[in-house]
Amino acid sequence: MDAFFFDKLPSTSQSTPKPRHETTQMNASCPQMDPDEGLGTDHDSTSERSSSMTMSTDESQEHQISSRIDDIGKKVQDLVGKINDSRTMDQTIMDNFQDKLVEKVGEICGQMKEHMYTVYEENSHAMQATLQELTLVLESCSKLNTELHTVSQALAGLNRGLTLHRSTE
Repeated sequence: MDAFFFDKLPSTSQSTPKPRHETTQMNASCPQMDPDEGLGTDHDSTSERSSSMTMSTDESQEHQISSRIDDIGKKVQDLVGKINDSRTMDQTIMDNFQDKLVEKVGEICGQMKEHMYTVYEENSHAMQATLQELTLVLESCSKLNTELHTVSQALAGLNRGLTLHRSTE
């Protein structure tokens, strides 16, 4: 992650300054300025001090920049860690919620089954009572049908007897 993040950052460092002894060697190897120009050896020592101060300032700036980059990198790592911790906590919360939800749904389904079986039982008793009444009514209808048939036959016989009696008279 760090390599990926820091590879994308624009370069903020400057060219690496040369150590002081190399600068001195460079100044020694460079031709000195013409003393007629009014810039003699005093200029060389001033130039050396200026170069030394510039290098020191450059090194200080580079160190500050590097330190800031390191601080930013640490802050980014801390934030990523916090995000990952938060995600882990969210996942745990969701898993717990799912477990409780599944448990609750199971309880409610069990209660609904019990209620359904209670309703079935109540309906069964009601249907049993209704079927018993229906059986009594059908038995009564059957008896009445038999009686009606008997009365009908008696009336038919009486009608025949009357018809015979009128025809004989």
